[in-house]
Order: sequence, then C-alpha cells, then structure tokens
Amino acid sequence: MFQETPVYDRLVAERGEVPVQVRGEADRIHRDLAQVLPWLSTSRPGAPQNVFEPKRLPTAM
Repeated sequence: MFQETPVYDRLVAERGEVPVQVRGEADRIHRDLAQVLPWLSTSRPGAPQNVFEPKRLPTAM
C-alpha cells in the first residue's frame, strides 16, 4: 500500500507502525470488555468482526 513512500517510511521509523498498534489496542480492549460483558463476545448478525471491518446489514432469511 505504501510502497516507495519515503515520508511514510520515515514516519514509521520515528513513530512506529501506528495502524498496527491501534488495531492491537482495539483487539485488547475488545477482549477485556468481553470478559466483563459476556454478551459482547457472542456473534450478532451484521456486527463487524473487528473495528476495521465495515458493518454488514443482516440478510433476510
């Protein structure tokens, strides 16, 4: 995605891979919440699998 982009490469070198860090934190928070809110870990129709996937509308059966 960001091939041959010296600015992005420099930012990654200075700040780290921020999108990967954010996803890791979001997944950790989701796991923590699932422990205290058990219904959060159950699958719901249309619920995104993680925060980076778009929400899907439930389909009629």
